[in-house]
Amino acid sequence: MKDANFSKKILCIGAGYVGGPTMAVIAAKCPQYKVTVVDINAARIDAWNSDKLPIYEPGLLDVVKQARGRNLFFSTDVDEAIREAEIIFVSVNTPTKSFGEGAGKAADLQYWELTARNIVRVSQSDKIIIEKSTLPVRTAEAMSRILNANEKGIRFEVLSNPEFLAEGTAVADLENPDRVLIGSQLTAEGIKARDAVVEIYANWIPKERILTSNVWSSELSKLVANAFLAQRISSINSISALCEKTEANVSEVSRAIGMDSRIGNKFLSSSVGFGGSCFQKDILNLVYICQSWGLTEVADYWEQVISMNEYQKRRFVQNMVKVMFNTVAGKRIALFGFAFKADTGDTRESPAISVAKQLLEEHSKVVITDPQALDNAKIDLADYADKLEFIPDPYEAAKGAHAIAVMTEWKEYKTLDYKRIFSDMERPSFIFDGRNVLDHKALFDLGFNVFPLGQPFHKHF
Repeated sequence: MKDANFSKKILCIGAGYVGGPTMAVIAAKCPQYKVTVVDINAARIDAWNSDKLPIYEPGLLDVVKQARGRNLFFSTDVDEAIREAEIIFVSVNTPTKSFGEGAGKAADLQYWELTARNIVRVSQSDKIIIEKSTLPVRTAEAMSRILNANEKGIRFEVLSNPEFLAEGTAVADLENPDRVLIGSQLTAEGIKARDAVVEIYANWIPKERILTSNVWSSELSKLVANAFLAQRISSINSISALCEKTEANVSEVSRAIGMDSRIGNKFLSSSVGFGGSCFQKDILNLVYICQSWGLTEVADYWEQVISMNEYQKRRFVQNMVKVMFNTVAGKRIALFGFAFKADTGDTRESPAISVAKQLLEEHSKVVITDPQALDNAKIDLADYADKLEFIPDPYEAAKGAHAIAVMTEWKEYKTLDYKRIFSDMERPSFIFDGRNVLDHKALFDLGFNVFPLGQPFHKHF
């Protein structure tokens, strides 16, 4: 199909976990649009143009293949793509600042600003610019000033369209989302631009699920959504510690409260802690924003969500050391899973990183297995490479181990032959279920000492 036959030319700058899948679904659902994804990382673009995509998401390759070469294109020619695009999604990295004012909490916006300045430099016509990256509230105002401080007479409308994807279900989330949120300035130009973006999503999403708001509400909604989800995880994890002291069962507590329609049952599974690229980063950003506005009590409230998450990871390892006779030095411990959740290879802020480092500090012999995340695990723990083993096969990883720690809720781990695994381990053999996904009674009957989170322990001594 020639460019002239496309009714819209859409660009996404940034070919990561958000940009790639989002544009693939838009292209698949809207063959009348030309959709281009650009990135300065040539290896990443090569991967998007191959059958070995740079990220793992169930169903993503099929969606990419459906549209790639027809109306979906991946390129490193950023400038040319900017020039021809009418609508530009910006999905570049916005990590937590590691330097200067706000270090450790504030969002680092240097890549977003560099992208904005490059858009101004090469643009030759008016464009709609869409914040797809998670950004602090009021960022659109700063970006609009940078974009519109040009002497070319070009007008840019800056919108906010935050992503609400869950890794592992990103394709399903994009094809059938709970809601799409689009925020704009409430001017005639802003609303016109917003309507143009609504039109994109309306190709496959019912209009009642496409929400519109002012741009500030949209920016803040993303941070607040992640903060609320993380808060639920920290809340149930705090109760898991109490359950272990009182012999209550956190799964029974979770089920009981989750049946209350005012509470609901989502994000109430106790675990070793939350991870991923968004939760911690977005809460810290929210904390910094509140501090910047002098809302100290509000900032302290949300910061406690992070503190509880860190406590849960420390508590998990402390419990391992305690029950393994107060030392894990020299003991082989197999971490089953390294991704921050199942059905993704993403390891960003994974609790397994902290647990592995803590165990290494205790002089354990740590071996890591994961069906998708070993390459990223090697990068995350590069400074400890000489002290670690990375073994794809969980049976091999568990050979000679004193303990297994389940770190990721991969479905494969529920159906392993644990009788075989037990026969190859040291005695006594321990399983620490950091996701509460295994059959603890069955494992105990095989001979394991089983230590779940917030549930009764099953031990032979």
